[in-house]
Amino acid sequence: MNTLIILSALGIIALFAEIFRFRKALFPLILLGLGGAFFFTAKEYNHPQIFLGMMNFDNYAVIFSCAILIIAFLWFMMAKNYFLQETSVTDHFALILFSLVGAVVMVSFSNLTMLFLGIEILSVSVYVLAASDKSNVMSNESGFKYFLMGSFATGFLLFGITLIYGITGSFDLASIHTQVAANHDSGLVIAGILLLMIGLAFKSSLAPFHFWAPDVYEGAPTTVTTYMATVVKTAAFAAFFRLFSTCFAGVTGHWTDVLWWMVVLTLFVGNVSAVRQKSVKRLLAYSSVAHAGYIAIAVVSMGAASTSAILYYTFTYSISSISAFTILFIVSRHKGSKDISAFEGMSKANPLLSFAMTVAMLSLAGIPPTAGFFAKYYVFLTAINAGNTLLVLIAVIAALVGIYYYFRVIIAIYFKPEQQLVPIKVGPLHRTVLIITTILTLLFGLFPNLILGWI
Repeated sequence: MNTLIILSALGIIALFAEIFRFRKALFPLILLGLGGAFFFTAKEYNHPQIFLGMMNFDNYAVIFSCAILIIAFLWFMMAKNYFLQETSVTDHFALILFSLVGAVVMVSFSNLTMLFLGIEILSVSVYVLAASDKSNVMSNESGFKYFLMGSFATGFLLFGITLIYGITGSFDLASIHTQVAANHDSGLVIAGILLLMIGLAFKSSLAPFHFWAPDVYEGAPTTVTTYMATVVKTAAFAAFFRLFSTCFAGVTGHWTDVLWWMVVLTLFVGNVSAVRQKSVKRLLAYSSVAHAGYIAIAVVSMGAASTSAILYYTFTYSISSISAFTILFIVSRHKGSKDISAFEGMSKANPLLSFAMTVAMLSLAGIPPTAGFFAKYYVFLTAINAGNTLLVLIAVIAALVGIYYYFRVIIAIYFKPEQQLVPIKVGPLHRTVLIITTILTLLFGLFPNLILGWI
C-alpha cells in the first residue's frame, strides 16, 4: 500500500511542479521517489497484507511491483531528454506516475472492481501519452485508435465481470473461485470467462486482438512506445495470470483450448509480420506481439513454475526492449529515419550502441548466453511439464522465424557499409541506461536464479 501512496503523491507533486516553479527538481525527485517506493515495496516481501478485501499485497504482488518500479526507473532515465523538450513535461511525468499506480493495482487486486480500476487508470493515461506528440499526425491517430479499441475491449471486460458476478454473486476472487467450481457447467460462467479473456487479451496484444498494437506503437512517440511494450505488458500479464490462476484454475477445460489457439496465432502473426518490416520501430512492435505469445504459453500451461516463468520473461524482455528502443530513439534523432538502413555501418560510428543493440537483439531472439534464451527456456519447460509439447514445437518454429528479422538489424550494423557517415553522440543518461540494460541482460542470462529464486 505504501507503493500506491508514494506513486500517487509523486503524481500530484508533478502536477504542481509547474505552478510552484520546481520543474528542474522534478526529475531527480521522481527517481528518488521511485527508489523509495521500491524500498518500501521490497520490505513487504514475506509480509502479505490484505486491504479491505480489495487488494492483496502478497509475494506475487510485491515481486511484480518491484519489477515494474525498476523498469519505470530505467524508463524515466531513457525518456528524460525527450520530455524535457516539451513545455508540458510535468503533465507527461504525472500521467506516467498515475499509470504506474494503475499497474501496481493490476498486479495486486483481489477483487474484480479493483482489476477494472487498475486497467482504466493505466489505460487512460497511456491513451493521452500515445497522442502526446501534437505536431505528428500519426501520434494523434495512434492515441485515437488506441482509445477507441481500448474502450471497445473494456466493454468485453465489463460484460465478462457482469456475467461472473451474476452467477457467483461476488467480485471477490476467492468467492468467485468457490462459486465457479460449484457451477462449472454453467453457460454464464463459460461466457464470462471467455469475455474476460478477450478483454485481457487486448491489453496483452494477443492475436486476433493485437491489430491495434503495430499502428499504435509506430505512431506514438518512441518513449511512449517503450513504456507500452514494457510496463504495460508486464502489468497486463501479471493481472491475466493472477485472475485466471486464482479464479479459473479449476475450470481450465473451458478456456485453455481457446487460449492455446490464440497463442499459436499470436506467435505466427507476430513473427511472420515482423519479417516484412523495414522500419525497426514497427519490427519491434510486431516483435512485442510475438513475445506476448511466448509469455501466454506459461498461462496456458498453468502450474507451479508458471509464475516464475512469467516474471522472468516479462522482466528480461522489458530490459532488452528498453535497450533496443533507446538506441532506436538515438539513431532516429541523428539520422532522421527509423528504418533498418539507418543502422548500416553503425559499428564504426558508435561501438557502444552497436554492442548494446546486438545484445538486445540476441536476447529478444533467444540466443544464449543472454537472458532472452533462458526466458524462452523456462516458458518452454513449464509447457512441457504441463504436457503442451506440441505447443512448444510450434513456438520453437516461430522463434526460428524471429531469429531471421533480429539478425537483419545485426547484419546492418556490422556487415553493411554506411551510405553517409553520421557521427552518433550518446548523452550520459542514455549511456548509463544502455550500460545497465546490457549488463543486466548478460547477467540474468548467466545467473537466472537471481530472479527465479524470489518467487
